[in-house]
Parts: sequence; C-alpha cells; structure tokens
Amino acid sequence: MAKFRIATPAGTSFTTTGGYSYEMEALQPIDAEIYEIPPGSEDDFVAAAKDADALYAKGRPITKKMIDGLGRCKIISLGSVGVDSVDVAAATAKGIPVTNCPDTFIEEVADHAMTLILATHRRLVVQDRLVRDGRWSEGRPMLQQFPRLRGMTLGLIAFGHVARAVAERAKPFGLHIIAYDPFIEEIVMVERGVEPVSLPELLARADIISMHSPATESANRMIREEHFRQMKKSAIYISTGRGPTTDEAALIKALDEGMIAAAGLDVLEREPPGGNNPLLKMDNVILTAHVASATARFDPARRRRVGQELSLVLTGRWPMSCVNPSVLASSSLRRWQPVSMERGPNS
Repeated sequence: MAKFRIATPAGTSFTTTGGYSYEMEALQPIDAEIYEIPPGSEDDFVAAAKDADALYAKGRPITKKMIDGLGRCKIISLGSVGVDSVDVAAATAKGIPVTNCPDTFIEEVADHAMTLILATHRRLVVQDRLVRDGRWSEGRPMLQQFPRLRGMTLGLIAFGHVARAVAERAKPFGLHIIAYDPFIEEIVMVERGVEPVSLPELLARADIISMHSPATESANRMIREEHFRQMKKSAIYISTGRGPTTDEAALIKALDEGMIAAAGLDVLEREPPGGNNPLLKMDNVILTAHVASATARFDPARRRRVGQELSLVLTGRWPMSCVNPSVLASSSLRRWQPVSMERGPNS
C-alpha cells in the first residue's frame, strides 16, 4: 500500500482519458496513490474516505457532513478557480487547508471575456445569422444604431487577476476603464490606469459591465433587478466568473424589458440550462458553455497544479494557493521557497 492515499469521486466529467497521469507527476515521487469513490450517499462517501490522507474534490459537492467524517485528511484540493462546491467553513473548522487554481487560467478567461465584449457589442451571432438566412442587407442598418467601441466605458466588477488582464486587453481598443472592488486598494487600480469607483457610479457610467466576482456567500446574486435598473438602457452585461453572482431572473427581465441592451454570458445559475430558459431564445444574448478557461493546456495545467498542492501538504509544507489561510498558522506545515514557478516546489 502507498504511503499516502488520496480519495476522489469517481465517474465525473473532470476525469479524463489517461487516468491521473498529470497529478501523479508530483505524487508518485512521494509514494502517493489516488483511489476513486463510486457515486453514492454522503454516508457511503464518508465510509470510503474516512481514512484518506487527502481529498481531491471534483464532480460533486463536498458537504460539511462529508468533511466532518474525514478522520485523517490533511488537504482538500480542487482543480478549479471556484471553490463553491466545497464547504470551506467546515474544512476550516477541522483545520484542513482547501486549495484551488486561481492563477492557472487567467489569460484564457481574460481572452474569452474580451471575445464576449467584442462579439456582443458587434452583435456577431445575429450578424452571422442574417448572412446565412439571406438577409445580407439588414446587417449594416442594425449596426449603424450603435456607437463605436473606442471611447466607451468598460466597468469591471471585482478587480482580481482576470479583471486586471481584461483591462490590459481593453486598453488598446480605446476603452476607458473603471472598476469596483471594496477588497482591493485603489492604488492597485490607479497603477494600471483604471479608475476606482463605487458600484452605483460604475452601474450608471459603464457602457459595458463585466462581472468577475467569485462565488462567495457575500457575492451571491450580487447583481439584482435594482442594479440593472441603474444601468444605461444601451448597456451590455458580460459574465465570465460564476453564474450565481448574477440574479438570472432579474437579468432575463432586464433584457426582456429593455433595461439593458444585450448580454454575453459564459456562466449561468444552472449549468447546463433547462430547455425553457428564456436566455436560449434571446437574439440579444450570446452564450457559451462555461468554457472560458478551456484551451489545450487547460487539463494538464490544472491537474499538475492539484498534484503539486497535494504533494506539498502531504510532505509537510504550505500549499501554494490556500483559500482558507487561517488554518496554516496553527498547523505544523512549514513554509517553502520555490526556486521558480516553472520548475515548481517539487523539482
């Protein structure tokens, strides 16, 4: 039997062909193995995971009951940016660090957000449909009612890594950029040529609003009907973060009643959406299937990162990206100093 055993839910969309080869690049040298827990109840999961040294969380919610049943677990690791599938408070109460991949897909998601901004502003999907339907002459009149992109104001809600990368991409298009984030010092925005504003000011001034808040409890349905009513009727709403940060019913109402003009969405409250979701039938909406981070490097990069995080904690060191860092101070884990991010802490 291996020195360290890592439990993970089986039969999920996150398991790819080739097993766990990328994760094992960091785990094999420390004599660790990954074993899968078949689908079942919370009690079934606890029975299979109670003696695991670590939990690779993917594919199903990891609840307080499941976490409380972990007797030996030293780390819970996710191969995603969002951690809303794990009860982080329960893990913190047990002193278990929870890790994610916050800096692995920054460029990809920023590219996708910029793509949605451009495509929604230029009504690209409708323009394509007009050509295919033989309605060539209708394309130009449609776009003549909209102002040019240069000189418009882009409002960023939250100013984390992805939003900063979006700001960098938006500047060459001549957009004036404003941002709201109560957790970021204004100097961080100013140094990047971004104007810090309050949320009401952002909603009133922005021609394009791009939502980047993480799916925390405080950000749940952060943007509601009252906020859409504060936006310009010509405003475009973009979301590439997490679906639950936007009140989807309010967004649908805003689009249907003309409170705002259009939306470009990579994330929804329910994924995939039900067939009766009104967004699927709206010409002023562009939808993608929560794919902003997806490129050829997506799977290898996130899975290698999970392996590194698991290896670090199982060998007594701090993880790289801990979403509940308060547990580290009281743990026996020691700090590590990476030689370089390319080589990684296990090189």
